[in-house]
Amino acid sequence: MGWRRDRLGVETDRIGRFKVNPDLTVPGHPEIFVVGDLALSFDKGGKQLAGVAQVAIQGGRHAGKSIKDRLAGRSTKPFKYFDKGDMAVIGRAAAVANIFGFHISGFIAWFIWVFIHLIYIVEFQSRVLVMVDWGFLYLTFSRRARLITNGHGESFRPNDLHR
Repeated sequence: MGWRRDRLGVETDRIGRFKVNPDLTVPGHPEIFVVGDLALSFDKGGKQLAGVAQVAIQGGRHAGKSIKDRLAGRSTKPFKYFDKGDMAVIGRAAAVANIFGFHISGFIAWFIWVFIHLIYIVEFQSRVLVMVDWGFLYLTFSRRARLITNGHGESFRPNDLHR
């Protein structure tokens, strides 16, 4: 039996994101929190929040704290996103960044991007492995194919989710 959005009977936007309450719960279902790029959420000024990692990380923390508050009998608060900036890799050892209002580009921005991504990897051993892997790929000018398969060598099909 597959999971389907239409079973909840809640409103979604044209690309399927859930329109959530200010506390990131689904309207009519206070027991369900939606975060990340599945959530259609807005900041306090009414601007739509992007489906990026930082919004998802902060939203997940908010949902966890809200659940903990509910279990302790406390009221929950609306989600408040704190924008730390934006970063994007644009080439080999080149990136652009807007961090706390500072604009950075080139190798320094790329190095900051690598450092921040390594920080968010949970386990130390994983950080070391990723750093070694990235270093090898960087030094050998290699690229990896990013393929999603179903484990049998066949390409992934979206309908596989509902089986």
